[in-house]
Amino acid sequence: MNPREIKIFCILFVAVLAALTGVGIVVPLLPVYARDLGAGGFAIGMIFGIFSISRTAFIPYFGRTSDRRGRKPFIVAGLLGYAAVALALYYTTNIMALIGIRFFQGIFSAMMMPVLQAYVGDITPDGREGFTMGLFNLATFVGMGMGPFMGGVISDHWGLQAAFASMGVLALTGFSLSAMGLPSAEKEIALRHYAAPLAWRQLLKDREILGLFIFRTAYTTCIGVIWGFLPIFADQSLHLSRSAIGALIMTGVMVSGVFHVPMGYLSDRVKKPRMVVVGGLLAGMGVLTFIWGQTFIHMLLSSGLFGLGGGIAMPALMGMAVSKGSRSGGMGSVMAILTLGHSLGMMTGALVAGLFMDQFQLKWAFPFGGLVMIIGVFSFQRLTAGTEFLPAASELPVINDH
Repeated sequence: MNPREIKIFCILFVAVLAALTGVGIVVPLLPVYARDLGAGGFAIGMIFGIFSISRTAFIPYFGRTSDRRGRKPFIVAGLLGYAAVALALYYTTNIMALIGIRFFQGIFSAMMMPVLQAYVGDITPDGREGFTMGLFNLATFVGMGMGPFMGGVISDHWGLQAAFASMGVLALTGFSLSAMGLPSAEKEIALRHYAAPLAWRQLLKDREILGLFIFRTAYTTCIGVIWGFLPIFADQSLHLSRSAIGALIMTGVMVSGVFHVPMGYLSDRVKKPRMVVVGGLLAGMGVLTFIWGQTFIHMLLSSGLFGLGGGIAMPALMGMAVSKGSRSGGMGSVMAILTLGHSLGMMTGALVAGLFMDQFQLKWAFPFGGLVMIIGVFSFQRLTAGTEFLPAASELPVINDH
């Protein structure tokens, strides 16, 4: 990277760190908060699922449009929207209103997250895809890792509204930094190297992209189960404080974040699909072992094992995605389809776990997550079998749909 690109990378890194720390402060507190308001398992699942539904609906538009019009407008608008969500949460005491707020948060997330990743992909040097995306994702995992613990401490000492206010302040910090520091859309690298966005039907015909999509969906199904219902499971089984519950979530996310940079560096030097498979198997074991959690330490170890799996798999997965996006000329489209998988997984995990809570026993949601992860690993392995280096752009059809 040249100095200008390093400056852009640092701004994006700090902006996403601030925004996702705020999200991490709030999201793990929502299940217990909703239950205290009288929500059942399905309603809690909807609080998480509706976010993914709205994000899924809008990701195709924002990802593809950012390839044409630039990244900055969507990043800035999404961060400002997160601040508005925090303000709405501050005043909300109604379950239906909570679901509605999460719907709009999903739209703002669709506006921001795939576009942030695409922007980083635009400035990533060839041959350093895994390391660069691993370093950038460190901001995501550190933010989402610190957030739950900070949220538990803030909530225990100053109340839930203080946690919501903290999310708003951090989102505004990211907004201000991006608005003032990022170059205008007309000057972005994405526009200087513009190509017609890839049609999604063509994207999903590519076996490797389909494999990436399936794995990402399976992995985030497990995250949906853990983030949506581990706080309730730990509260019911072990009667943990909000700080301890936040520490459980933080452990998995932080372990994943710590491993992202070294595993990203390694993934640029070995076969990326092998790292994805190994990491996926470890993540599946981690989510499965929650069912036997009888102590806080046991659950902490399960959370750490799940985080280790993600820390190994995700830098390699995102490195493969960057290679696809840069060679095809549609970085936003490729990142959008992976973010779509993320949303579908979060929605599936949260809703199915909610049904387990209402109809059976909540603990059985964790073996469900483990099974989905194993299926995702097997599908990814079959679809990417024999892959070491990704195909050139000529192997990906580009559709001009103007």
